[in-house]
Amino acid sequence: MIDVIVVGGGPTGMMLAAELRLHAVRVLVLERDAEPTKIVRSLGLHARSIEIMEQRGLLDRFLALGRRHPLGGFFAGIPAPAPERLDTTHPYVLAIPQPRTDQLLSEHASALGAEIRRGTEVVGLDRHDDAVNVELADGTRLRARYLVGCDGGRSTVRRLLGVAFPGEPSRAETLLGEMALTASPDTITEVMTEVRKTQLRFGAMPLADGVYRVLAPAAGVAEDRAVAPTFEEMKQQLIATAGTDFGAHSPRWLSRFGDGTRQAEHYRVGRVLLAGDAAHIHPPTGGQGLNLGVQDAFNLGWKLAGEINGWAPANLLDTYESERHPVAADVLDNTRAQMELMSLDAGPQAVRRLMSQLMQFDEVSRYLTEKIIATAIRYDFGEGDPLLGRRLRDIALRRGRLYAQMHAGRGLLLDQTGNLSVQGWSDRVDHIVDVSEELDAPAVLLRPDGHVAWVGRDQQDLLDHLPVWFGQRAGARAM
Repeated sequence: MIDVIVVGGGPTGMMLAAELRLHAVRVLVLERDAEPTKIVRSLGLHARSIEIMEQRGLLDRFLALGRRHPLGGFFAGIPAPAPERLDTTHPYVLAIPQPRTDQLLSEHASALGAEIRRGTEVVGLDRHDDAVNVELADGTRLRARYLVGCDGGRSTVRRLLGVAFPGEPSRAETLLGEMALTASPDTITEVMTEVRKTQLRFGAMPLADGVYRVLAPAAGVAEDRAVAPTFEEMKQQLIATAGTDFGAHSPRWLSRFGDGTRQAEHYRVGRVLLAGDAAHIHPPTGGQGLNLGVQDAFNLGWKLAGEINGWAPANLLDTYESERHPVAADVLDNTRAQMELMSLDAGPQAVRRLMSQLMQFDEVSRYLTEKIIATAIRYDFGEGDPLLGRRLRDIALRRGRLYAQMHAGRGLLLDQTGNLSVQGWSDRVDHIVDVSEELDAPAVLLRPDGHVAWVGRDQQDLLDHLPVWFGQRAGARAM
């Protein structure tokens, strides 16, 4: 029997598969498409996702294929200076097209031993107390201890589970594609600058060799957004929006997306879980979708591994939903707000002008930016030190940096006192005695996802908190 079947081979599914493999969990990824998509839905990684890649030793690979851009203008496209004093060592956006991210995460998961089957569609599942049975389109049947649906906004897993997906349907749709434009770069820039004074769902971004990434408002909302627009439809909407189709020809691919906003009622039903777009969809404003899914996987992976490996405390897997559901709800709210600010109606435009003024204040700009880049998230671990529940940035130690110690995906006790011990949990928690001028705490216990689970200096207090996240002492489980 397989430990975990992951349905969906996008960034969320591959990140989850890799996290599970760090803990020797047997993983099978089932991807419906026979070949990786060429469609570039996401254009980059925000700070928290960049940190995640560094925590797992992947960042150099991403930096080699991406470009760093300064923060600013990500909230509803409102121009604003980059905020100061952001709590991250990566205060930039890493521009990298989604197919590159897909490739890097797929290679990472494969290198760790995940099995990946492409061209494999799930059509049925049966849940049992001890396993999940999966039926494939070719009649094959598989059995796993757990199954995770990472199969997108039209998730088959979510539908088969019968989990409600409440929210708002799309009211507006945008066409997207890559194509060659024969108009001069100066003409394209001039027209785009003028049109975007009022229509922010229009743009033409140069790629290479006369090819552009083009966006234009659709004439309406399609009945089935899985059906790509025709090239003629794209050209018609360019003319309707900008007065010209810029001599567009030779499309590489075409797609469409809406502004629907929905969230799964539950992220877990027994041995089946949902992550990424299968759990939540929202407009792409602020570029949060891929990032949110990767961060779901980062939260879930170690918890599910702990359950399978037998050391997880009783409620650990349930904290995936209790922690990540509110985070996604907040993203849905901020994208709703951004879409309103992008409306051409007089009321939203008046609010947009006011927001433009407010965002010149660094405190406002920082608050909104931290929402987009996900560095302000604090899980509710109860009252205590201000660090509790927050992720710790990549602080400098005397012997290197913090994130370099987290590549294995284990918990970590960073001990500045030298007087503490994790004996009995050393198979799950690393103990590092080192000091940092950037850490105003005697010691911190970090979960594998980098969030602070305990702050203090007392050994007994530490022993009281270790079981909360890392289960019983190793010897106690066999008794």
